[in-house]
Amino acid sequence: MSLEQNADDFLSHLALERGYSPNTVRAYRSDLANLLAFRADRHRASTAGPAGEEADVTLELLRDWLWAASNQGLSKATMARRSATAKSFSAWLTRTGRQSGDAAVRLRAPRPERALPRVLSRSSMQSIFDLLDERAVGGDPVAERNRAIVELLYASALRVSEIVGIDVDDLDDERRTVLVTGKGSKQRVVPFGAPALAALTQYRENGRRELLIDAESGQASQVHVSSALFLNSRGERLGTRAVYAVVSELLSRVPGSGPEGPHAFRHTAATHLLDGGADLRAVQEMLGHSSLGTTQIYTHVTTERLRSAYLAAHPRA
Repeated sequence: MSLEQNADDFLSHLALERGYSPNTVRAYRSDLANLLAFRADRHRASTAGPAGEEADVTLELLRDWLWAASNQGLSKATMARRSATAKSFSAWLTRTGRQSGDAAVRLRAPRPERALPRVLSRSSMQSIFDLLDERAVGGDPVAERNRAIVELLYASALRVSEIVGIDVDDLDDERRTVLVTGKGSKQRVVPFGAPALAALTQYRENGRRELLIDAESGQASQVHVSSALFLNSRGERLGTRAVYAVVSELLSRVPGSGPEGPHAFRHTAATHLLDGGADLRAVQEMLGHSSLGTTQIYTHVTTERLRSAYLAAHPRA
């Protein structure tokens, strides 16, 4: 069996048997496609024969692949992810009897850099909400939707994949909580505040209804989409790329906002919670982190902010 077929079977295993999310499977597919393309190029440049004749994942192949990626200037995080993909794939090939030994056991990968996340100041966040309020004054359905998205991203520190997956029934207005499905299909209940509730209520009662009506007048299919909370102009569930576009455009208009992506609000919310004295484990649960170490990076952010304030203000600094 060819390595290409083995890769397809492995991806099916991840999706159907392991229950990995579409985003995770997509990342594995991208890495494996890159590995197979590298393998094919290497065979064409040598006398080893057609690439399809080699069905095993060898240590030499994996080392050469990662070395080539390193020379391309890829980040340590990308290198670590590719190494993890190779290890999982090789282990699966061995476990299923498709190759005789697990070559990736001896594969070493660089540890990903733990760069401190950039966060928005409270004044920058207020400028963003002022701009969103201004745009939603006329009752434009898309403006109301975008305001509700940003309010919820910041209020509940959600990932972009989580916010687009929310259904209308996942909201509990009385308790001001939302049920979200995170990485590994793990569900958690996350709180949100009064401003987010107000924006969500306005959107559901007006903007969302208009998006559905416009979609129906355009004869768009409403099968399996009416349950989605956030809709596009066709009445379909909003995609992650659309949210990225909304947030990037918004942040570009706010001076000093820095990062341009939905994760900026997640980073900012976590940091502001810790700045306000929130318990680290409570923030971990809210973010859906399986490891406390992942959440602890935000404590370094607050420490750096404290240090900056100290150096700027203390007479003996």
